[in-house]
Amino acid sequence: AAAALPAEGIADRELSALLVRDQLVPVVHNTTYEALREVSPLLGSRSGLSTVENSMADVAAKLAELVAL
Repeated sequence: AAAALPAEGIADRELSALLVRDQLVPVVHNTTYEALREVSPLLGSRSGLSTVENSMADVAAKLAELVAL
């Protein structure tokens, strides 16, 4: 018999674990942080990058800098 998944959801727990360890940088593209907060308050409350404010090349460069740290 298959094990029942917890009501909270595995994805929610994984997201929480990544946020606690500061290993997640939200990047919004063709949307806003306000819209993201409506879908995922945890993710939308994080500071991140937006392709409205930065070019895709700038977003990629900033992510590369963060990964290199």
